Amino acid sequence: MTDATVIDQPRDAEFGDFFALLKPRVMSLVVFTAAVGLFTAPVSVHPLLAFASILFIAVGAGASGALNMWWDADIDRVMRRTRNRPVPSGRISPDDARTVGIWLSVMSVVMLGLTANMVAAGLLAFTIFFYAVVYSMWLKRSTPQNIVIGGAAGAFPPMVGWAVATGGVSVESLLMFGLIFLWTPPHFWALAMFMDDDYSRAGVPMLPVTHGKPATRRHIMFYSLILAPVSLALAFTQIGGPLYLAVSLVLNLLFISGAWRLLKRSDAVAEADRYAAEKKYFRLSLLYMLLHFTALLGEAALRWTGFDWAGWPQWV
Repeated sequence: MTDATVIDQPRDAEFGDFFALLKPRVMSLVVFTAAVGLFTAPVSVHPLLAFASILFIAVGAGASGALNMWWDADIDRVMRRTRNRPVPSGRISPDDARTVGIWLSVMSVVMLGLTANMVAAGLLAFTIFFYAVVYSMWLKRSTPQNIVIGGAAGAFPPMVGWAVATGGVSVESLLMFGLIFLWTPPHFWALAMFMDDDYSRAGVPMLPVTHGKPATRRHIMFYSLILAPVSLALAFTQIGGPLYLAVSLVLNLLFISGAWRLLKRSDAVAEADRYAAEKKYFRLSLLYMLLHFTALLGEAALRWTGFDWAGWPQWV
């Protein structure tokens, strides 16, 4: 890929363009899940150190976004969903995007290491590498399992937050990783179901493009089923409890029933109603993730007040 194939004449960029380069919506999810990992850990962290650590994790997430936009500018340019991003639209040159991504990557990792510990910094460095290199440069254009394996990049932030507080990895942080990792494929496949024309034009081998929508619906059903026990298992760790269990049970019932409804649909029905059910399932998937991590924060808040679920089993 050369710069000439992406943009003819970049225009002067404004601050908002560079902020958009960092993928702020993705960054917000990273910040939220990393903060949950940090605040649910059974180790107190000074508020100033906690704030600084979350800030550097956010910068690392932004660095990943910038490197992804630099590498994917050629395919972003032909997709309706992404063609107005700063690089393909010409507001920021590919060279500038790459430079911003590299410098922010180095700064975020070094500063997190100095602020928190080297375990957290190492996990952040690996997260950036995994998203920018393993997913963006390799998996995304080479296999329909791109989002399955590449989903690990978005699953690391709570582990990073947990490591900031504890200096290590635990069953709890691994289960938070597993929750996001298994949630990512059905979440993105639901989006790809009604955006498949974009991926076809860009030559990205997303599952609906390579295997068809019926196969994609079966995969969504499968992942929604194996996601449920992982998410429920968190209820029986030191960061879970009855509040989280109740929320998770309701969300998993909704998620599985939504996947079942998709499974029973035909392509003709989906096209006739403009993929309304697929869009609804995609929105549900966002709520699924948000409320699971909010429930974990709720359990942490109860513990901070001194409340204890007496006799609650911790099996994991």
